[in-house]
Amino acid sequence: MMSILEYASDVNKSVEEIMNLCNKLGIKYDGEDSLLSEDDIVLLDGEVENGDDTYLELTEEEVLDERIEQIISDAKIDVDNTTNKEKLKSKSERVENSKVKFQKERKELYKHREKLMTNEEEKEENIILYKEDMTVADLANELKVNSTEIIKKLMKLGIMANINYSLSFEVVELIVIDYDKELKKEESKDISNFEKYEINDKEEYLVDRPPIVTVMGHVDHGKTSLLDKIRETDVVSGEAGGITQAIGAYQTVCNDKKITFIDTPGHEAFTEMRARGASVTDVVIIIVAADDGVMPQTKEAVDHAKAANVPILVAINKIDKPEANIERVMTELAEYGLTPEEWGGDTIFNRISCKTGEGIDKLLENIILVSEMAELKANPSRYAIGTVIESRLDKKIGVIATVLVQNGTLRLGDPVVVGTSCGKIRSLKNDKGLDITEAGPSMPVEITGIQEVPQAGDKFMAFETEKQAKSIADRRKMRTKEKDTNRSGMTLDDLFGAIKEGVKEINVVLKTDVNGSLEAIKQSLAKIEVDGVKVSVIRGGVGTITESDVILAHASNAIIIGFNVRPTSSVVDSAKEYNVDIKLYDIIYKMIEDIENAMKGLLDPVYEEVVIGEVEVRQLFRFSKIGIIAGSHVKTGLAKNGANARVVRDGIVIANTKIKSLQREKDQVKEVQKGMDCGLTLDNFQDIKENDMIEVYELKEIKR
Repeated sequence: MMSILEYASDVNKSVEEIMNLCNKLGIKYDGEDSLLSEDDIVLLDGEVENGDDTYLELTEEEVLDERIEQIISDAKIDVDNTTNKEKLKSKSERVENSKVKFQKERKELYKHREKLMTNEEEKEENIILYKEDMTVADLANELKVNSTEIIKKLMKLGIMANINYSLSFEVVELIVIDYDKELKKEESKDISNFEKYEINDKEEYLVDRPPIVTVMGHVDHGKTSLLDKIRETDVVSGEAGGITQAIGAYQTVCNDKKITFIDTPGHEAFTEMRARGASVTDVVIIIVAADDGVMPQTKEAVDHAKAANVPILVAINKIDKPEANIERVMTELAEYGLTPEEWGGDTIFNRISCKTGEGIDKLLENIILVSEMAELKANPSRYAIGTVIESRLDKKIGVIATVLVQNGTLRLGDPVVVGTSCGKIRSLKNDKGLDITEAGPSMPVEITGIQEVPQAGDKFMAFETEKQAKSIADRRKMRTKEKDTNRSGMTLDDLFGAIKEGVKEINVVLKTDVNGSLEAIKQSLAKIEVDGVKVSVIRGGVGTITESDVILAHASNAIIIGFNVRPTSSVVDSAKEYNVDIKLYDIIYKMIEDIENAMKGLLDPVYEEVVIGEVEVRQLFRFSKIGIIAGSHVKTGLAKNGANARVVRDGIVIANTKIKSLQREKDQVKEVQKGMDCGLTLDNFQDIKENDMIEVYELKEIKR
């Protein structure tokens, strides 16, 4: 069912025109918000089809094609080439056939709308839901046994407890096994929590689904060229007429099997989606130019792909170039854990040329091979669940979102919840911009009908009724107000609690000033082990901390550790926004000690650095008795005599010292405010240069 207003928008007519048709057909209504039954919609569709010829209108290019076709016909030119004949085929005929087919399918859908399987599963008797801070009394109540019985079992496990004792997930899991029960986290069975909700489909309902592929790599290494070449091949081998990609994802066919490609702007966007709970990719292709080798963004792409824990294929591009060096690329990638199969590794390397098309077919075949090994399946018989790829606001149409259906089937008229807003699917367009009535698993589609613009990575779910969808949307809004569920950063203070909850690996993003420090710290971190929990460096690099590091840490629930490096203010702001903890050190043993103590829950009281000012060195004055005086400008805050000072050059910490003296014009002063010039000297540090930044800070003890 839909209102007259919604239907008018759907068929691109005015409300007045639809009301006139209702009067003609004897359909009763009170106003534009009156609901039309499915029978009413079928009747209206018939009238709209009979009187609507707008879809037969052609563009200037299409009219030109018609004229060319007419000239060929009049001159009796023999055109044997099948592809050319197809290209010259009347576009009006194809558009008309597509429109008629869609109208027929839509009428059939509304007339015989079948009820799909609901995503809300009934609670099984053998499932116990674990709630945060679950006590002995809570567990006994769930198991319908006496609390004393639970306490006895805990004693056998070496745990002395009373009825108010809080139990960890792992301990409860051990206990429920004795009662032939299975333990699940409460959020995994809360249908309003799309990001963690678990759906278990029976084998008889599952069918194979196409793999979803993302291409990542360094700029100018050929990511866009590869996608364009695959798309171009698909157009040539498929329907004629030069159909172009209409949305940020598309499907191609290889050996009668579909492959879905997501065209993301870069690996940060890929990880940003994963950070929001959207694990949409089945296979990642890392593309590397044979004439350029592994570059910084290539390394980042590998880190992001590994953190996503999905199969990786390597595509070595530009092999047609004379300066191509395939062996070098293979050697460099092997250093990052991507060892070619021909060298005894488990990564498939593909030699391709996006310019000539060489190796593209083999790459597609390897994608199919990897996906078959992964046994990707979905249930098309349930209401759809999926992820937003991109979205925009159109002045005429309203909110338009490109979504990827990951399970189930999305149909016209289905009530949906996207992010925290609900709506009803008014239109569905496929990757070629054609109207369709339904979309199955792994299919990208463009939808309209939702109320608010969602973000890339937001999850969506379809429901049987609008009432149910509105209820779920309201619950999600309430949860968002109470707590931002998308924040997943971890702090040192969280480590002990995370280990108690069963985390077996602590993720760390490590950035240092030089390679020697990087390797030394990596080795030291690898030796740390507390109660079977280890530290995993998911990215290690030389240089300052970047926003890409923050996004990766956010998505991987990691801590960022910097050694002798400093993030910019924009990176610090980004870390605060994502709730990612950045820890900065200049002594290795102190770093290792802090992490070990945090994992054991023995952290000493900490001192928080409070930056009180930033000073830029603009001119140097040398005096034989005093040394170097730095003529400086206070950019933010204030400079304070005797305060701690950190000299930062190109994002790297050069020295940690103190302000020895501070001078304003000819007078010695205690402090200099923002916007003023001053002269200063540093304690035991003379290697200062113009354009160096001096961070002035104080240490304040904070309570845990």
